[in-house]
Amino acid sequence: MSFLLLAIRNLFRNRRRSLATLLALAIGASSILIFGGFTANVRYSLQTAYVRAGGHLQIQHRDFFHYGSGDPASYGIVQYGRIIDALRADPELARMMVVVSPMLQFGGVAGNYDAGVSRTVLGTGYVPEDVNRMRLWNEFGLRDRRPHFALEGAPIDSAVIGQGVARVLLLCDQLGVDAAVCPRPAAQEREAGGASLPADIASLAQAEHDSAKTAVPAGRARIELLVSQSRGAPNVAALSVIAAESQGFKELDELALMLPLVRAQQLVYGRAPPRATSILVQLQRSAQIPAASQRIQAVLAATGADKTLSVVSFESLNPFYVQSQKMFDTIFGFIFALIGGIVLFTVSNTMNAAVVERTVEVGTLRALGLRRAGIRRLFIAEGVLLGCVGAVAGMLFAYAFAWVFNAAELFWIPPGASDLLPLSIVLQGQHALVVGTTLGLIVIAVLSAWLPARRAAQLKIVEALRHA
Repeated sequence: MSFLLLAIRNLFRNRRRSLATLLALAIGASSILIFGGFTANVRYSLQTAYVRAGGHLQIQHRDFFHYGSGDPASYGIVQYGRIIDALRADPELARMMVVVSPMLQFGGVAGNYDAGVSRTVLGTGYVPEDVNRMRLWNEFGLRDRRPHFALEGAPIDSAVIGQGVARVLLLCDQLGVDAAVCPRPAAQEREAGGASLPADIASLAQAEHDSAKTAVPAGRARIELLVSQSRGAPNVAALSVIAAESQGFKELDELALMLPLVRAQQLVYGRAPPRATSILVQLQRSAQIPAASQRIQAVLAATGADKTLSVVSFESLNPFYVQSQKMFDTIFGFIFALIGGIVLFTVSNTMNAAVVERTVEVGTLRALGLRRAGIRRLFIAEGVLLGCVGAVAGMLFAYAFAWVFNAAELFWIPPGASDLLPLSIVLQGQHALVVGTTLGLIVIAVLSAWLPARRAAQLKIVEALRHA
């Protein structure tokens, strides 16, 4: 205790230098915490987006992830209904699951027959009611809210497309897409740049287009969708587009086409037994993924489907999420090392200056009987005080800055995205980040004080006393 009191008095002897050192420590600590809070916000935003769209886990054919993009219909799960019933009946999974729902992915070509344009699309069949339930998931309390899925309660021949698909198919005016997303092309550009419908689509779509004029309400956007059935035969359907919805990423926005699962199964499998390419499982909390995955494997084994199916997490399905987290972790480590180096040299210079100024004092204390270990403890105690006060002050400043910053409710567009996302600094619940940063800077401050303390302890009494 006496060493701490002496350390406090010694720090107050040169207030200006001690204050400058404390400011350097506080700014360094707050900078690390603020960047860590921003990183947490990005991680939570990406995770929330992926979990809302595809759940925490997906049950798929074991080869679907690697080969399904070329021919998804061939990797469908035949008895998906029986598996879903078994999952819902399991008491352990029932406590963890929020939504379990089938999904069907397929490829096709969508065309606007009236405008003479078409493009390839990535079609997805959903259970609309389940999609709206999945979009309510918000474990991390983010400010953004996904829009209501328009297919719930809509006719079976309805579809929702990405805003990029609406732009390419020249449906923006009918769907009310914002002009910033859908700039109006010049007439000559529309004639020269619009891709004509291929001959095979045109011949197949003609009859469907004529019959759809009476099936689709007047003024409603209409597209023709060409799909290859599971046995290779082409199938064309006229769909009423009821909404254009941003998908967040431009690449996906220009491919996305969503329709009710039942209609998608009719297009892909015809009169054959319907299938689903994936079973989506959304959990209450992300921390339940390992336990839920093991339990789902046990349920699949009980149903005899474990040999052909696998359970895949959203991290495996979305490599961009894992890569972005590794990138931010690397940047965070670099910033911590850089600020840690600044703190190391700042505290070290402060302690070296203190040793030089107090050389006579050190000699006097040694002459009075204080051992070398006591001299080291005295200077190290000053480093501990500087580290503790500076780190705690930086932590408090970071929390105050985060509160003010979050109150502004700012938004930003991340790289690769097309939607505004909330820009926040998340420090609540980041115990590992806060404690690790605080303790890390305190340790750096102690280490930076150790070498000057050792040098002071090695001073000879006679030379120290006659130091001028």
